[in-house]
Amino acid sequence: MKSALRNAALVASLSVTAALAVPLPPPATPAGNAVDTVQGVKVADPYRWLENAADPKVDAWSDAQNIRTRGYLDALPDRAAVKDRLTKLIKASSPAYYELLARGSLVFAHYYDPAKQQPLLVTMNASADPASRKTLLDPNRLDAKGLTAIDWFVPSGDGSKIGVSLSKNGSEDGTLHVFDVATGKEVGEPIDRVQYPTAGGSMAWSADGKGFWYTRYPGAEAPEAERHFHLQVYFHVLGTEVKSDKLVLGSKDGLERVSEIFLDNRFNRPAIMAMVQRGDGGIWAFYVLKQGAAPVQVATYADKLVYATIGPDDGIYAISRKESPNGSVKKLKPPFARGALADAPTIVPQSGVAILSGGAEQNESDLDFDAHHLFVRDIIGGPLQVRVFDLNGKPLGKLPLPEIASNTEIEGLANGDVLYAVSTYLRPRYYARWNPATGKTADTALKQTSPISFADTEVRRLFAPSKDGTKVPINVIIKKGARLDGSHPVLLYGYGGYGISQSPNFAGPTVRLWLDAGGIYAIANIRGGSEYGESWHQNGMLTKKQNVFDDFAGAGQYLIDQHYTAHGKLSLLGGSNGGLLMGAEITQHPGLARAVVSAVGIYDMARSELDPNGAFNTTEYGTVKNAAEFKALYAYSPYHRVVKGTAYPAVLMLTGANDGRVNPMHSRKFTAALQAATSSKNPILLRTSKTSGHGIGSSLDERISQTTDELSFLFDQLNMKYPAP
Repeated sequence: MKSALRNAALVASLSVTAALAVPLPPPATPAGNAVDTVQGVKVADPYRWLENAADPKVDAWSDAQNIRTRGYLDALPDRAAVKDRLTKLIKASSPAYYELLARGSLVFAHYYDPAKQQPLLVTMNASADPASRKTLLDPNRLDAKGLTAIDWFVPSGDGSKIGVSLSKNGSEDGTLHVFDVATGKEVGEPIDRVQYPTAGGSMAWSADGKGFWYTRYPGAEAPEAERHFHLQVYFHVLGTEVKSDKLVLGSKDGLERVSEIFLDNRFNRPAIMAMVQRGDGGIWAFYVLKQGAAPVQVATYADKLVYATIGPDDGIYAISRKESPNGSVKKLKPPFARGALADAPTIVPQSGVAILSGGAEQNESDLDFDAHHLFVRDIIGGPLQVRVFDLNGKPLGKLPLPEIASNTEIEGLANGDVLYAVSTYLRPRYYARWNPATGKTADTALKQTSPISFADTEVRRLFAPSKDGTKVPINVIIKKGARLDGSHPVLLYGYGGYGISQSPNFAGPTVRLWLDAGGIYAIANIRGGSEYGESWHQNGMLTKKQNVFDDFAGAGQYLIDQHYTAHGKLSLLGGSNGGLLMGAEITQHPGLARAVVSAVGIYDMARSELDPNGAFNTTEYGTVKNAAEFKALYAYSPYHRVVKGTAYPAVLMLTGANDGRVNPMHSRKFTAALQAATSSKNPILLRTSKTSGHGIGSSLDERISQTTDELSFLFDQLNMKYPAP
């Protein structure tokens, strides 16, 4: 979790949203007397019984909450019109390409067609001409409801075969399938348990294309509680049985219960890179794998390297943060000895801006290459720049980007040209083509077009003071000439965690509807991300997590102080780690905003690590087993900071029943606590989807329905008029 459509047929159906619709009372939720003693502190947990999703009473309670929420949302007079317009704007957009990978004589890509529930896997010719597009795999043909999704895909070096992880119902519980590219037929038997939300999953082909390394979780041989831990690497030879696959890298090599493994052989070299992260906190070790040889650990956690890959010349290129908090690039030439990467020569020294890292978990590359160039992304408070070097680190300038823009993909083509993706707030994502010989850049046909125009809109960069005086960037998307008189509804978005930065991305139909309804949209670049490097991340994690909540509150207050909005016109939006952010703002600053939308959030910090993915999160949040970290966790834990008799804002909570990243029990317990405590008449609503998970892999219909509910809720609570097209 970036000019309006003109349709006269809608005009007759438009009306002013009825202000402040009132839902039925919430279902009865008895409070229990469960109490734990943690680090000598008695921690009350009155809604412990809502943790057990298998309990028919919990299922009935969730259904009752859904009935109540749907009764409120579906009765809003303009909900149908909002959904209709969102759907038309989305489906009137052109298809879009992303995750381009050039292999052999083909370019592979995800192909997002707004007419389909799920993106397709397609091929294009070596020059990436969209006119040459052919469908290789269409998940919509596998599942008419759009509930089967592609988690990731990896083509072989010659482009003749491809591995694809498929999962259902938003579960991200992936099974690996191998296809012959020429015929589209499946090769061999599927391999289950290769992907899950806890540690992810990946694969890498051998140079000869006759086999591949892949990640796998334990099966029935392990206790059920351990089946989403202990990720290991196996090697499979095509044409053999999966049960005979050899274990290559695992606990025998020092991998931990919460190891996350990302495999990479993008240049089809004899050796591949295995990047191993300790949980989710950005602590990495690196192993070189070669068929028939023992793994070679070239760097440990203590070496403070955050990314490494084997480049086109067989050298290892790595981003180091040891004695260079903004990042430097090291290069190690083969042969690769144990521990040698940490002491490899620096080819790109630290600069005054931070090198972006953390993309491996999103199937993105932190360092990119073509046959002769190294591309390094720098993040400057949110927007990015891309520096170009030769393979020995000689500076060669920058790739052209707009002033406030970002980049996630760079791919060298067979003819020597380089494609790179460009994202801005006000223009749909597109690919530009850079010719290294001439230095010239031109847009390509690989672009998305949209009926949405932001010609009447501008982006402003503000800097809000946090509680400790830190200046926090805010990106404000606002209509040109808007008067700053405090009358505008503002929707403020934030995340603030895991080193994930909020960089420019196309604002799209949601923001267009919000602006047309008289609103202003804002994104806060709060600590916890890496907008100013790893120090920005570290100052928003573990015992310093409170800085994240202070930054966001400071951003909201600054928008009020500068007359962009007022307390009664401010609304907040966040999901996942951003849902935790919403929970903290609701409980720490209940009077800051009028309405809050919080999706798939973590709210009980005393028990979150008892869930599989919660154990992976301890490197980011901390653990209750550590006294100092427990003190910080318990101090901001939203579920435990709910105070009876407090006038809480209107809240819409959203969760997915198949969420393997954040247990839906967090949303159930926090909703129950807020409903029992609030003294205001503002609705506290819970929406649970039984056909989705954390949001990744959701069908188009599910995504449209969720966005419709969010906008309809906010329009009603902020007394906004539906934006007539």
